[in-house]
Amino acid sequence: MIEQLQCSQNDSLIEVIKVINENAKGIAFITDDQGKLCGTITDGDIRRALLNDIGLQEKVSSIVLANYIYGHQYDDYDALKSKISEKVKIIPIVDSNHVVVDLFEYNQNLYLPVAIPSLNGNEFKYLTDAFMSSWISSSGEYIDRFEKGFSEYCGCQYGSAVSNGTSSLHLALLALGVGEGDEVIVPDLTFAATINAVLHANAIPVIVDVEKDSWCIDPKRILEAITPKTKAIIPVHLYGQVCDMDAIMDISQEFQLKVIEDCAEAHGAMFKDRKVGSIGDVGCFSFFGNKVITTGEGGMCITNDEQLDDKIRMLRDHGMSRTRRYWHDQVGFNYRMTNLQAAIGLAQLENISENHKNRLTYEDTYKDIFKDNHEIEFQKFDLKNRTKITWLVSILIDEKFDRDAYIENFKNRGIDVRAFFFPLSDMDIYKPYCKSQTPVTHELARKGMILPTYQSLTYLKEIKRLLKDV
Repeated sequence: MIEQLQCSQNDSLIEVIKVINENAKGIAFITDDQGKLCGTITDGDIRRALLNDIGLQEKVSSIVLANYIYGHQYDDYDALKSKISEKVKIIPIVDSNHVVVDLFEYNQNLYLPVAIPSLNGNEFKYLTDAFMSSWISSSGEYIDRFEKGFSEYCGCQYGSAVSNGTSSLHLALLALGVGEGDEVIVPDLTFAATINAVLHANAIPVIVDVEKDSWCIDPKRILEAITPKTKAIIPVHLYGQVCDMDAIMDISQEFQLKVIEDCAEAHGAMFKDRKVGSIGDVGCFSFFGNKVITTGEGGMCITNDEQLDDKIRMLRDHGMSRTRRYWHDQVGFNYRMTNLQAAIGLAQLENISENHKNRLTYEDTYKDIFKDNHEIEFQKFDLKNRTKITWLVSILIDEKFDRDAYIENFKNRGIDVRAFFFPLSDMDIYKPYCKSQTPVTHELARKGMILPTYQSLTYLKEIKRLLKDV
């Protein structure tokens, strides 16, 4: 780990920023050519330097402070701890020649949130390039590259980057002609964006139950809910798991229904040999900060239908004609993504395989920690034809335990554990749209918990330590 925190005094600020992003500690130790410590630099020091008009290409030696805190190799624990303060959580340790040999880290109030985005690829490089190009709004090469790269990754010909996942669902519904009086079938166990998009389209959501094994929308319940007014189905690939897309597509063909895949939590998951989002009429994604790849806020609609893509783009861009500038064929929306966001998204896409691998490592680590705890059940990996991803590690706890007390126990250890989504049908604003019982959803909502899951492996050791006696 110590090598991941060291920089040369001759490195530029942008090179030091990259090191700090990669080590996820918020600090770098600056050394001379002999490896002797010259000082320490935090991400905050660099931000302040940039605000004082010091350029990114300046050597880090220009801002290293003369006074810095460090420990000696033979200092005991109490001596090292005495150097820690509210502002200083990590210090370098040097030998008798002042060469960095180790570090000391202490944080009595360590807090591990559910998700932390990893920005240790080309995010800063591409973002800076987009900024320097002056293309910072909703046009620019990074939007084109991100749309092309992500849609190809998912196995689709077309992709339209949008402002967030909710707007992607809204645009998909409108582009498919879903509107007033039309019914759209949605699962009871999902984030509210799914049903909100239907309501924004002035359509009528119809809430149904989910499958016990997959936690995703149940095709049997879809069949029971179909009426002459049904226009579309929104299967939600929940918590990285995949819906039974064969059954859903069979239903859609039999009843001539549109299928909008909500893939906000399942980037890269697969049904048979196809990635989610490429199976229905439109695939809708979110790039919120806790997703497998992020643009801060953002989303995308992907499809293999060129005319549908054109309609989505037209609606996204104020309803402006695709061939006649400033001519508006229909009332549209400003649902565009900026070039700056797309620059981050493209860098994230380059690392998506590594992100999947690291998230799976977290899931495997939790499974090892809880291998003797028979009251905990992990989300299933072995469902036929379905290749789930690890979005956020999701577990169920036996109902004989107080789930909320269990969550509080985690939080007391500094680990932010979340309950599953509330059933939509339990909330007064959505209750009128559920005409049937949803017992599976309610059981899962009572038992479900989400554990911290990251794209960087930085906190694995801390999680193991904090959960040792749970």
